[in-house]
Amino acid sequence: MSRKIGSRYTAHQILGRGSAGTVWLGEGPQGPVAIKLLREDLAADQELVGRFVQERAALLGLNHPRVVGVRDLVVDGNDLALVMDLVRGTDLRTRLERERRLAPQVAVAITADVADALAAAHAAGIVHRDVKPENVLLDVHAPAGPGGAPPALLTDFGIAKLIDAPSRGNGSRVVGTPDYVAPEIVEGLPPRASVDVYALATVLYELLAGFTPFGGGHPGAVLRRHVTERVAPLPGIPDELWQLIHQCLAKAPASRLRASELAARLREQLPALAGHPPLDIDEPEPEPETYGEYGAYEGTPYAAEPYDTSARGVVPLVHGSAPDSTRDTHTSMRVPGADELAGGAHGTARAPRAQGAPRAGSARHRAAERRRRIRLGVTATAVAAALGVGGWLALADGEEGDPAIPSPTESDPSETP
Repeated sequence: MSRKIGSRYTAHQILGRGSAGTVWLGEGPQGPVAIKLLREDLAADQELVGRFVQERAALLGLNHPRVVGVRDLVVDGNDLALVMDLVRGTDLRTRLERERRLAPQVAVAITADVADALAAAHAAGIVHRDVKPENVLLDVHAPAGPGGAPPALLTDFGIAKLIDAPSRGNGSRVVGTPDYVAPEIVEGLPPRASVDVYALATVLYELLAGFTPFGGGHPGAVLRRHVTERVAPLPGIPDELWQLIHQCLAKAPASRLRASELAARLREQLPALAGHPPLDIDEPEPEPETYGEYGAYEGTPYAAEPYDTSARGVVPLVHGSAPDSTRDTHTSMRVPGADELAGGAHGTARAPRAQGAPRAGSARHRAAERRRRIRLGVTATAVAAALGVGGWLALADGEEGDPAIPSPTESDPSETP
């Protein structure tokens, strides 16, 4: 069913839905367009409408081949809409869901395109604030790049900034999608260009590994990991590429590369990555987390249902609701107190592991260790008996200076579940 958007545009077909609104395939004076129609409650917020009008020049002025351009802003009655270039293809999240992880050359080529987009935005004084696979569109009709990578374009500039501005009561909240939020945002600092570089490095990690470096479990726990844990290395990629990712995931914003530097350094890596297959690693098992106020949405403890780790980056915006199909998930979360984040980076995030290998500390890992110790104990006892010293082992058992190798029937108190 078609509908008019202002006096110049007609929306014909819904392309997707998100937390901020609905994207339509539309038609304008210059041909097909994509129209992002914001929710009615947002359109009714006169303060928000005023901010959109104030930002109109910046939104329309961001012109770059790797940016989905904003052509017009429509404010008409109950309609508030962004008219954008139409990109015929899919988004990066959809491709990840289909393939799980990408070949390194493809992943790096896509990331370099997005870094180019960010460099242009940062030069214009614009911080995206919500870089994630859902906001990266792949133009499948344009000539392919290295490794067959489709050109990538970044979309939704300004949406997070405008909708979640401090004047809407969110000044003490974290704005962003938990898996991609930079640690300084979690600590309540204002967003600078470096937060986009951190988020993009997280996206690159996800394209290579199939999961984000700090994701999994309750959203509050994800935010905490950004601040307190070090990123675990990815096995199977060139060291120089890993060093780039590691630098851009630094806790200190000043230690990260600028977007323009990242784009150039990534493109230097492309020839060496030709022919490398996707990594063959397992995602770390989710660790048990406690649910508390730290991960609350809008001040309400988010504890009724567990977080679904099967869809990375998906966070319901309404308590108890299911995530929408497009995973347009930028959210507002309380900024944690200093006592919750004290100590800085003091651990290492869950490390990727070889295919089929148990995670260190998991029940499978403890069981394997227990079996290994029992085998060692049985072997040592048999050897000792063969040497005629079995009686000495029996007498020594329980005395000061217990044998280093336990008997098969001993229990290790450290292995208590």
